[in-house]
Amino acid sequence: MTNDFTRTITVDATPHAAYDAINDVAGWWGRITGTTTAVGDEWVYVVPGLHYSGMRVTELVPGRRVAWLVTGSYLDFVEDKQEWNGTTVTFDIAETEAGTQVTFTHAGLEPAVECYEVCRDAWTMFITGSLKDFINTGVGQPYVFRGDEALSAGDHEELHAGVAESVGREVRK
Repeated sequence: MTNDFTRTITVDATPHAAYDAINDVAGWWGRITGTTTAVGDEWVYVVPGLHYSGMRVTELVPGRRVAWLVTGSYLDFVEDKQEWNGTTVTFDIAETEAGTQVTFTHAGLEPAVECYEVCRDAWTMFITGSLKDFINTGVGQPYVFRGDEALSAGDHEELHAGVAESVGREVRK
């Protein structure tokens, strides 16, 4: 049995509509740099001074599954700043009598890791609140802030190389 973090929601939408909403990351999680529409696509999500995630789309099965590999990360609030590196995020979608069920799993985010409680709470808020609302109504509650957090390709490569110190410098520009 795994201890990976998992949350399941049931929504009033078709599996394909849920799939489309999940892939519109900016609509429910926050502004990203990059694309999420094809296997191999890479994108970055940044919360200035707190969190950076570089993701690669590893699986897309329309109406059934979305999977991402965390290719680079920075968590300002834990000792191992790159704790998410190499973990995976999946969304399994299934039609049920009650509606479309979406099961979110962050494999590698388990109680033994330092960020578990904070990350669990954040994912719960985004999955059971923002994503669920986004699928059901088309309006989510993504993280929003003023400023330009977009990273250039060079910034993305530098962060992936593990130069975590650059995160603060890039997001403060």
